[in-house]
Amino acid sequence: MNFYSKNFKLGMLGGGQLGKMFIQEAVNYNVQVCVLDPDSNAPCSLIAHEFQLGDFKDYQTVVDFGRDKNVLTIEIEHVNTDALKQLEIEGVKVFPQPHILELIKDKGLQKEFYRENNIPTAPFVLANSRAELHEHLQNFPFMQKARTGGYDGKGVYALKSESDIEMAFDAPSVLEEFVDFDKELSVIVARNESGEVATYPLVELEFNPIANLVEYLKCPAEVSTEIEEKAQALAIKVAEKLEIVGLLAVEFFLTKSGDLLVNEVAPRTHNSGHQTIEGNVTSQFEQHLRAVLNLPLGDTSIIQPSVMLNILGEPNHSGEAIYENLEKVIAMSKVHVHLYGKHLTKPYRKMGHVTITDADINKAYDKAKEVNVLLKVLSS
Repeated sequence: MNFYSKNFKLGMLGGGQLGKMFIQEAVNYNVQVCVLDPDSNAPCSLIAHEFQLGDFKDYQTVVDFGRDKNVLTIEIEHVNTDALKQLEIEGVKVFPQPHILELIKDKGLQKEFYRENNIPTAPFVLANSRAELHEHLQNFPFMQKARTGGYDGKGVYALKSESDIEMAFDAPSVLEEFVDFDKELSVIVARNESGEVATYPLVELEFNPIANLVEYLKCPAEVSTEIEEKAQALAIKVAEKLEIVGLLAVEFFLTKSGDLLVNEVAPRTHNSGHQTIEGNVTSQFEQHLRAVLNLPLGDTSIIQPSVMLNILGEPNHSGEAIYENLEKVIAMSKVHVHLYGKHLTKPYRKMGHVTITDADINKAYDKAKEVNVLLKVLSS
């Protein structure tokens, strides 16, 4: 595949920060990335080889966009999969494959896939409506997860008693048993069209308790070698059972009894892999490019331990973004700032991330805490 030719086009559905960081790596390979996104101010809009304004959920828009592309990929899974199937029929290579996207973006189908393939996950039942929740009173407490449309902590609601039902989603849902977990972990696995597989070291996630978003990430995770190896093996099993081409982020609960349960997966580059840009030999974005172009997968080894901090919009601030104390943060050693190019901030919106590298992960974590106190995203 002559991917570096001026006639070769790689299409991407979605023009957010994941796409922007992907393009930054694709430029090194002379790959022309064409982007479709409904937001004229999307982060990719100024750096894509071609940027087309349009709805990636609209069938005809996606078909028309994809027809002249050699390979089509995504940076968000909520896209029109019927259009992607049609493009496959017409000879366009689509990765990840549309039928896999259909399975993954429905959390109910995801959970059933785990059960059918003996992949450990939290016990669950499916419900079609809010009224149906009354049939599952014996299962309280549980997490209600909307089967479709949820992301970044949205579409998840904790149901602790029957009185909570009136606040629940009135939509098809997964009702998942509460997990008494010790840590939340993630492995990113890559698989190319030839079947070559590579995994990144296990990372540990800390969530913002208000926004339910990842706030800190530590790499490597502070777990035993046994847990590391088990997580790697499970991530590979999920990717190979799916036969996915591209990247797959596999998120786990590590229970207090020492068991690993797959929570959910994302079929794309992921927030739990941002530290790979500075922390690993091959970034997750370069690896995704390699995977969808069926190139040899890159070395995933850690260069130095790293801690990633998400830069979130401050509460009570909406409008043109102002980065308070940015210069002080940039002046700090081994601190790598990534701003996503979103001109408007709002509470808890992901505006960027900072990665801190250090031979001592505890020093990196302390510095990340310091950065989090200093760097604030305010509005004018």
